Amino acid sequence: MPSHESADPSPGNRTLERAAAILDAVGPASVTASELARRTGLSVSTTHRLALSMAEYGFLRRADSGSFRLGHRFVRTTLESSALPVLEELRDTTGETAQLWLRRGNERVCVLSADSRHELRATLPPGSRLQLPAGSSGRLLAGEPEALRELETAGWVESVGMRTPGLGSVSAPVRTQGNIVAAICLAMPLARVSLSPGADFGDAVARAAQRVGDELEGLGH
Repeated sequence: MPSHESADPSPGNRTLERAAAILDAVGPASVTASELARRTGLSVSTTHRLALSMAEYGFLRRADSGSFRLGHRFVRTTLESSALPVLEELRDTTGETAQLWLRRGNERVCVLSADSRHELRATLPPGSRLQLPAGSSGRLLAGEPEALRELETAGWVESVGMRTPGLGSVSAPVRTQGNIVAAICLAMPLARVSLSPGADFGDAVARAAQRVGDELEGLGH
C-alpha cells in the first residue's frame, strides 16, 4: 500500500490528502487509530493527531473506547432523511411546528422545520441559530441539570414562555448508542395549549425522537 507520508511541496495539500485517506479508511464500524494507520500507511502518531482534529470539526466521532467513526457532518444527511417524514407526521398529528435541532458549540442550529399550517404559529427557518440554553431544545442540548432531571422523569423537556413570551415548546432527544445527537422540538403558541406543552404533546414528541434514533441505529449510526 502506498504511504500517504510521501514528500509534498504543499503542507496544506499533504494534510488534506492524509485527512481524505483517513475518511476513506473509516468504515461503518468504529476503528482504532492503530487500524487507521495500518489502512492508510500513516504513522500511528500522525493518524491519532489528525483523527482527534477531525473529531473536533465533526468529520469523525471519537467513542469512549478511543476508537473513531464518521462524525455528524456525514451523519447529518442520514439524520435529515430519517427525521423529515417523522417531523411532517408529528406536525400533521399535532397541528404545530416540528423542528430538528443540533448543538454547535454554545449554540443550537435548526436543521429542519415542518411548519404548522395555522396562521398563528411558532416557527424559525432552517439555519437559525440560538444561544444555549434558551428554549426546551436548548435546555436539552446544553445538558442543563434541571432539564436532564425533567427528561429522566417525563421523557421530554418543556419551555413555557421561556425564550419568547406567548410561545411554548417541548423537546425530546434523538439518541444513537446512548448519546444525544439531536433534539426534536414541537413549538406552539400558548393560546392553543390546554395544560402545558409537555402534558399536551410530550409523549408524541418523545415517540417521534425515538423513531428517528431507532432508524439511525438500524443504519449503523
